[in-house]
Amino acid sequence: MDQDPRTVLQSLRALMPARGLQHHEARGVAERQAMRLLSILEQREPPVAVGLIAELPRIEVRVVPNRDLAGLSGMSQWLKAQSRWLIAVNGDDSQTRRRFTLGHEFKHIVDNPYINVLYPKSEQSADERAERMCDYFAACLLMPRPWVKRLWAQGVQDAAVLAATFNVSPAAMDRRLQELGVIEPRRAWRARRTPTYFRKAPLVLAA
Repeated sequence: MDQDPRTVLQSLRALMPARGLQHHEARGVAERQAMRLLSILEQREPPVAVGLIAELPRIEVRVVPNRDLAGLSGMSQWLKAQSRWLIAVNGDDSQTRRRFTLGHEFKHIVDNPYINVLYPKSEQSADERAERMCDYFAACLLMPRPWVKRLWAQGVQDAAVLAATFNVSPAAMDRRLQELGVIEPRRAWRARRTPTYFRKAPLVLAA
């Protein structure tokens, strides 16, 4: 990496203004953070090696059984005694889901401890708004706008092929294409949303 990995969180947090964000502003910040992280991790083509997050100092990523997460896709927490972050990912989920969860939980770490400042309560609570931004960050990280649009312009316009190229689920790619305005939104489309969130309380995980 060109940049000292210890400064990654500071670098990404520096992109956040110290005030409450409107929805479109929060999305813009999340996308810029995702693009900066890709640059730091030296990722230039799909699929993104999102596992490199686990190589950053003071961050541990652990794949655990579903029972240890009570059905959640993942969680993240600060282990004060060990001075490091822990991201736990549900091992019973598919590989594509685990990749998305890792990106989602990393965004929680980036946002902490500014969640109540960044996402003031509106129609949704701060936690609900944060969840949406973590999902959006993960999508931007795994399916970067310029990469997807470049392949689409080159004639790769099959969502299933794109999903395989980026190592994401077909549903995630379909939604990303809609977000980017490449295809028309499907009114009947519904995403399976498994809640993931930042836990402050300790969680005992299998060794």
